[in-house]
Amino acid sequence: MKSILRLTVFVVLFMCLGACSATNRLTMGVTEPAKLPLSSDITKIGIINRSIPSEGNKVVDEIDKILSLEGKNLDKEGAQAAIIGLSDELTRGKRFDKVEIITDIDSQRKGLSVFPAALSWETVENICKTYDVDILFSLEFYDTDTTADYELSMVTIPNNLGIEAKVPGHKVQLNTVIKNGWRVYDPVEKTLLDEYITKDYLTSRGAGINPVKAIEAIIGRKEGVQQISNNLGGRYGLHTKPLRRRVARDYFVRGTDKFSIARRRAQTGDWNGAADLWEQEINNPKMKVAGRAYYNMAIINEINGNLEEAIAWASKAYADYGNNMALNYVNILKRRVIEKQQLNNQLSSLNFD
Repeated sequence: MKSILRLTVFVVLFMCLGACSATNRLTMGVTEPAKLPLSSDITKIGIINRSIPSEGNKVVDEIDKILSLEGKNLDKEGAQAAIIGLSDELTRGKRFDKVEIITDIDSQRKGLSVFPAALSWETVENICKTYDVDILFSLEFYDTDTTADYELSMVTIPNNLGIEAKVPGHKVQLNTVIKNGWRVYDPVEKTLLDEYITKDYLTSRGAGINPVKAIEAIIGRKEGVQQISNNLGGRYGLHTKPLRRRVARDYFVRGTDKFSIARRRAQTGDWNGAADLWEQEINNPKMKVAGRAYYNMAIINEINGNLEEAIAWASKAYADYGNNMALNYVNILKRRVIEKQQLNNQLSSLNFD
């Protein structure tokens, strides 16, 4: 009974705190510049795979396969899936005239799960010249590492009559980490445009009357690794493109009756109508209320794309009225101004569909 009472009190307090909050939250879409911007004169892309084990690493790689219960050719096929994912994303949108996966070169790696020494610029130049590409995307390493968790348990299997029955058996869970690293080589500037490491995880489960049967019962693990690898390659390809994302902002809804009315207008999508009421409160004799009004005017200007005006409103909210939320908001807005300039520079020279 006491626990129920405590839970009820907690819920009531939580609801009261939510109802009494001075702010509401909104989300808006913003466009960010590409994480890996490529100049407009780069129109032909080559992709190579350096993740194939060298002779010196083959023994280690085979031992690793046994210890981590990796399937035959899992790393090789996973790497191929990652490269295809990258190629598909770079091809999408017709940004580049040519995207070629280059397979018939000797570019073995030197290590496992770490970046090998970079290719020499002579090698990069020769590859780019031979295959008529401007830059090289290289999968420098790719590796899967799998651990197995065993559990003795009752498992359900069909008996000779086709009826499911519970018998003592084994449950197995395979936890696979998929790791890969990319480099982008620019032979003209002799510069590494990017070094990028990413990883993802796959969990596979199975059950059987013995450990071997349990492992055999894990279906689709190979396909799962390939799909995740393909997605990782595709995500890296997205780094060359501006991306839309949602950002959250808090705005003030309490202080005067006009803030309350403005909140309801905002909830119906009438943001400009809400701003009309906020602007009427910027000369409120109470500094706290005026500071909130200035802060909210920064919000509406960001919504309308007027970042410089938004910075001016937020700066005054902090400097003149001591609104502490506004200082962090000013810094956010300044970063957005820089990103917007970078984005405009990219879009002025590139055509993204």
